[in-house]
Amino acid sequence: MVDRDDAACANGPPAPSTLKYTVASKAPAFVAADSEHSVATPAAISVQNLVHRYDGRTALNGISFDVRQAELFGLLGPNGSGKTTLFRILSTLMVPVGGRALILGRDAAREPNALRRQIGVVFQAQSIDLKLTAAENLWHQGHLYGLSGRALKARIYEMLSRVGLADRARDKAETFSGGMQRRLELAKGLLHHPSVLLLDEPTTGLDPGARRDLWQYLQILREQEQVTVIVTTHLMEEAERCDRLAILNEGKIVALGTPAELKHEIGGDVILLEAEEPGVLAERIRARFHLDVQILGGKIRLERENGHRFVTDVVEAFPGEIQAVSISKPTLEDVFIHRTGHRFWTEEDSGKNRTKK
Repeated sequence: MVDRDDAACANGPPAPSTLKYTVASKAPAFVAADSEHSVATPAAISVQNLVHRYDGRTALNGISFDVRQAELFGLLGPNGSGKTTLFRILSTLMVPVGGRALILGRDAAREPNALRRQIGVVFQAQSIDLKLTAAENLWHQGHLYGLSGRALKARIYEMLSRVGLADRARDKAETFSGGMQRRLELAKGLLHHPSVLLLDEPTTGLDPGARRDLWQYLQILREQEQVTVIVTTHLMEEAERCDRLAILNEGKIVALGTPAELKHEIGGDVILLEAEEPGVLAERIRARFHLDVQILGGKIRLERENGHRFVTDVVEAFPGEIQAVSISKPTLEDVFIHRTGHRFWTEEDSGKNRTKK
């Protein structure tokens, strides 16, 4: 028998005046209410020496890190770095070969069913039904989590309001823009009040405005509702928005910290020099100035304090040999180069779709 409230929900949420709900989600059960008499708050996510292999190829090679409560944490890496494998393990879709991942105190491999009720997952691939309305998509999702009746109706209206789709509740998802569909995906992932939200490349296919809106909403979730958010991305500008991030390369974490901390480790400026024979000039710069010099993309790259002063010295030392000079402050890509010795995107990657991992 179908509950009359459930049937009404499929046709759209109730009028705003009939609803009363709180904005903030409840804190995880294991967080002590009285911090004065409690030990240090445990990490929301604890990844411990994770290892995974595919047909003899190592996708994850002993990865370890913690994600704090109510933190916006990023996993940044190029194609093949291990981001997708790690995401699948955290979302309980894959069991690692070794190590373990604890989310809200539960082992993702040993307690997947219990954990799924506490986490929200938004995959890169679309999961909404385009032939259903926005409210119907959430109505069916709610039933999967045991929600029904007036409580489900209220939660649907709450979530559609938060993602700016309350006025489109009865419209089919196929009439939505890409950004609106992505917001509906978010509402779907958050419907059951998860304490942790996992997002895999959430801005894929979105225009710049929709990307900005989505990241603003993620920051609201973190600040106002204390939801822990973990995001995979291959975009440097998105990684800059995270509280902390782990940079992955070939199955390993090569850098971990806040964006500011990671860029600060380089210090000084990043200098790029163009020359007809960059290899020859690089060797001469090494010999003359005793610096670590790299050749990347046909350009000479080096890191130096007071870069503007050094540029004057190097141009005077090799008159007529330097065709162009650029000086910039360190970026996250510079951190990646500093730690790995190669660029974030290889020449082979440049001809491919960079949304693949």
